Amino acid sequence: MYEKYDVIIAGCGVAGLYAALRFDESVNVLMVSKRDRELSNSSLAQGGVAAVLSFDNDSFDLHYEDTLIAGGRKNNPEAVKVLVSEGPDDVRKIMTMGVDFDKDENGNPMKTLEGGHCRRRIVHHKDKTGYEIVIKLLEQVKKRKNITLRENIMITSAQRVAGGFRVDMIVDGEKHEAAYSSYLLLATGGIGRVYRYTTNSAIATGDGIRIAYELGARIKNLSYVQFHPTAFNSPEGREQFLISEAVRGEGAFLLNCNGERFMDKYDKRLELAPRDVVSRSIILESRRTGSNNFYLDITHKSKEFLMNRFPTIYARCLEEGVDISKDYIPVFPCQHYLMGGIDVDLNGRTTIPRLYAAGECSHTGVHGGNRLASNSLLEALVWGRRSADDIMRCINAGFSKVQGGGIDPDFSGAPLPHGMRTEIRSIMQRAYFVIPNPRAVHEGLKRIEAILRRLKSGNFAVTPAYCECLSLATVAAIILREVDEG
Repeated sequence: MYEKYDVIIAGCGVAGLYAALRFDESVNVLMVSKRDRELSNSSLAQGGVAAVLSFDNDSFDLHYEDTLIAGGRKNNPEAVKVLVSEGPDDVRKIMTMGVDFDKDENGNPMKTLEGGHCRRRIVHHKDKTGYEIVIKLLEQVKKRKNITLRENIMITSAQRVAGGFRVDMIVDGEKHEAAYSSYLLLATGGIGRVYRYTTNSAIATGDGIRIAYELGARIKNLSYVQFHPTAFNSPEGREQFLISEAVRGEGAFLLNCNGERFMDKYDKRLELAPRDVVSRSIILESRRTGSNNFYLDITHKSKEFLMNRFPTIYARCLEEGVDISKDYIPVFPCQHYLMGGIDVDLNGRTTIPRLYAAGECSHTGVHGGNRLASNSLLEALVWGRRSADDIMRCINAGFSKVQGGGIDPDFSGAPLPHGMRTEIRSIMQRAYFVIPNPRAVHEGLKRIEAILRRLKSGNFAVTPAYCECLSLATVAAIILREVDEG
């Protein structure tokens, strides 16, 4: 006998957690986390949340315009209006739930500046804002009797059945289960692991996007990939440590291999230009100088200030032998965020009835071609809430509950060949990193499509490794197809 739920939420980042807390206690909710419930891209978000909380020298119009400028005006204007006007109330709401933003001597939230913002409007909890929000929302979720939260659940696929969905899962890496839900909310995060180097957590393999794609949902602008200009330059590990944009917001200078500031050659906004501009500038400067050695210099700030404002960054850099109070920080661009994804409307609805998406896996149109710094957590809050509220409206209007049915998947087969995921990452790193390589894109697409055909042949056992590889190949194929077609 399979369990039936009103709503299944895939993902335990900010979007999923905040959505879960919007449901009435009469609504039976299952939340599943691919690994540990605290492991998500949300937890790694350092800088803060961009929101206009006061109008003394800021406005919704200014935040709106900054978002459009950063996004190359490829944004959905209506979505941006929703983000900047509704987001501040969501920030205030999570503060009532215990989220502790840094405060000044008067008890007001402190605000920092990041690239692309014309005002200080980013509230933060030191340099681990995302983790603070996740932990506090998790505490609230644990108090709700109507929410079942399960860890180490890999969703392999979803099927449309009468009244909703059948969701097939692998539990603890080996046990197969299925559950039914009337509504399915995908909040599975990003796609960073499709690249060799990324700031994303290990779970960011695009599973939600692949599941939505298999269900027939529209995927839009998946090639809108953001490369953060200042990841710690350590080629040893796949997951790169982010040096938050807030470091530049607090006055850090970007230096080339000769120890020279160079952003004046590329943009009048210097180090505080939007991320895509700074990343491209670094790549162009690397070609000019023939070196990939770049640095951030924040040594003109006191050690006390740096340890208090950026304790995580300070400690992590120290582990790498860099004391940021007196040493330059080695940095280089790295895959960071996805602006495209599962296409949704202003209420988080996909093109498939009863299927919703929120957070980084979704495409709301808010970010356009490049996300403005610290708009990501705000988007997660706004669309997590809007998705849940829309589902609640449907439930309150009277809805047919899921009936069951569907086909039992075949999980048998051969193990996944070694090196397939590594090959996908190498192709993506070579073909589409900051500035696309047209020839490598075209050749890489043909190879990715061959890998995808092999994965779908039915010869492989459906394991977590297989599912992640299938997700990576699916995502890579969509991205390269978009780029190749221009």
